[in-house]
Amino acid sequence: MFKLYYSPGSCALASHITLEEAGAAYTTERIDFKSNQQNSPEYLAVNPKGRVPALVTDRGILTETPAMLAFIAQSFPQAKLAPSDDPFAFAQAQAFNSYLCSTVHVAHAHKGRGPRWATEESSFADMKSKVPQTMAACFALIERDMLKGPWVMGEQYTICDPYLYTIAGWLEGDGVDLSRLPKVAAHRQRMQERPAVQKVLADEKA
Repeated sequence: MFKLYYSPGSCALASHITLEEAGAAYTTERIDFKSNQQNSPEYLAVNPKGRVPALVTDRGILTETPAMLAFIAQSFPQAKLAPSDDPFAFAQAQAFNSYLCSTVHVAHAHKGRGPRWATEESSFADMKSKVPQTMAACFALIERDMLKGPWVMGEQYTICDPYLYTIAGWLEGDGVDLSRLPKVAAHRQRMQERPAVQKVLADEKA
């Protein structure tokens, strides 16, 4: 039995969906960012980084979305959530998820997490004003060169898809015009039709 720590609206949604798609036995615990629960002693004992997601397994605790997604896929090979039998294709999936984690998520975080990188209030405003441009550029690249269609890796649904769906869900709030990203928009619609996605979204709203 796994245990997923998450917060609604966070990147933890990707791991939550993937657990459901895999048919894993798991429980969840919501972390309340508004009350700064992520920095409580209790949660820091789980994840010293003070962030979500965190996944408790029988071998220890995992953090970082790309690692968690790969672990879930490899733990449930029957779900065929990653091309584990093809090292190059698996590396391509990892490259896509790493881009979302290291570049796209960081670009988004400049909107509300300025104190991570600067101390001057004027710097926070400058970083925030850049977000629509940087996020639009990231997703223009995804639209043009990385989203093969109908799923990220092509015909096979993989761990890349819930992660893209999660990050793309931030676009409107970041000031990005989704009408300029028809493949990304179509991907979102396909994701929302999946029973696992519908169940997880309902669970996180409850």
